[in-house]
Amino acid sequence: MQAKYIVGIVIIVGFMVFAAMKFTQSLTPYVSLEEAKAKGTTVQVKGVRVAGSEAYDAETKTFNFKLMDPNGQQIQVVYDGVKPSNFERAKEVVVIGRYRNGIFQAEDILVKCPSKYEAEGVEGAKS
Repeated sequence: MQAKYIVGIVIIVGFMVFAAMKFTQSLTPYVSLEEAKAKGTTVQVKGVRVAGSEAYDAETKTFNFKLMDPNGQQIQVVYDGVKPSNFERAKEVVVIGRYRNGIFQAEDILVKCPSKYEAEGVEGAKS
């Protein structure tokens, strides 16, 4: 009877170790462009799009643009997928992917657009 408990505990502990390892692998940290170049792993980089740098190839469904991080550094981003519909209005862009051979290969693009609910100055608001 104790053998069943030991086997059960070993299975539970094994599952917990496996789950913890997978969880830490799935975390994608925000980094600067310099850190993204150095890491070589999947990361998130936040910045602003460089106006006029966008190019979309409908045939290969590849979207290219330049991203500038808060430090002023720019990087070419390549995304194999459809360009986000609200990309032109984006205030900030977050790209998730990895740096390889001089470009940032994005797995996903998140855009932060201005909200129609953000007040520029609400009349009658108390300061």
